[in-house]
Amino acid sequence: MSANDKVSTDGGQGLGQNPFVALSGLSLPKGAAPITKPASNPTVTPSQPARNRGRVDILREKAGRGGKTVTVATGFVGIGLPEKEQLAKKMQRACGSGGTVKDGRIEIQGDKRDEVARILTEAGFRPVFSGG
Repeated sequence: MSANDKVSTDGGQGLGQNPFVALSGLSLPKGAAPITKPASNPTVTPSQPARNRGRVDILREKAGRGGKTVTVATGFVGIGLPEKEQLAKKMQRACGSGGTVKDGRIEIQGDKRDEVARILTEAGFRPVFSGG
């Protein structure tokens, strides 16, 4: 390409015809109204999740673990292994400890019942403390 073959970038000529002009005569419905987010009010607390996903028992276990305490969430109904693993990761981050999913139960290292209950409540479950 030589210097004379360059393409102009100054905007050039306008389009000869608007391809959407023919649509203006049709009585087409207007687009959806833009979604506006309501102003947040810091004095109003968010309500409970819309649905109750069921009761989940939160236990504290020490037996068979060499004296170490483990918080166990059990009794999940209607959720699969991937969602349990996702909840377990969220609990581990919030508690700052390790954990796993075994036999359909979420086990978190340490006595972290309050943090586990908070996360389960946010996810729509109804946590119930049981055991010692």
